[in-house]
Amino acid sequence: MRKYSVIVFDLGNVLIPFDHGIIVNKLNDIEAGLGTNFYNLYKENYDVHQKYERWELNESEFLAYMMEWTKHKVTPEEFCHIFSDIFVVNEDVAALLPKLKEKYKLILLSNTNYIHQKYGWENYEFLNHFDKLVLSHEVGAIKPEPDIYRAVQIFSGMPPEEHIFIDDVADYVQGAKDMGWDAVQFTGYDKLVADFKERNIL
Repeated sequence: MRKYSVIVFDLGNVLIPFDHGIIVNKLNDIEAGLGTNFYNLYKENYDVHQKYERWELNESEFLAYMMEWTKHKVTPEEFCHIFSDIFVVNEDVAALLPKLKEKYKLILLSNTNYIHQKYGWENYEFLNHFDKLVLSHEVGAIKPEPDIYRAVQIFSGMPPEEHIFIDDVADYVQGAKDMGWDAVQFTGYDKLVADFKERNIL
């Protein structure tokens, strides 16, 4: 039976489901079609999002794009709130953390950005259960790039095979497996519990 010492969780859509439709609706309320147009531009220029997640764009550079794409109908501060008010906590998954913490090192691994961190999820209580938050904009790499997984290993100090990763995105799960980790794709709480029990983690 494989020995695990480190459990690594993704953040978005595992611990905090999110809905971009909220941004679209709020911007559409400001001006008809504004949110729809914004979201189309955001998807078409996804490299801007990824550069910001890597901190290849700083906050003011990223917000310059956002102001242009929202036709300057909102202030940067208003945009940050709208952009980040999209999360809820998956209480069932979060409730697993204290129990897991008794036996395992817990690390959060997230492709995220400073605005979402500051305005969206930074103050969630469940984060206190993690030994380390490994965040793309602080590491300068995004999943599935090897450097972001290496950042986890540098902190944990444990062999790759003792890590297990939970993420909702198949490519990011594969990125972890390519590093020698075990990894499972998150599709819901019940499946996660079953995956943990199968490995004698729970």
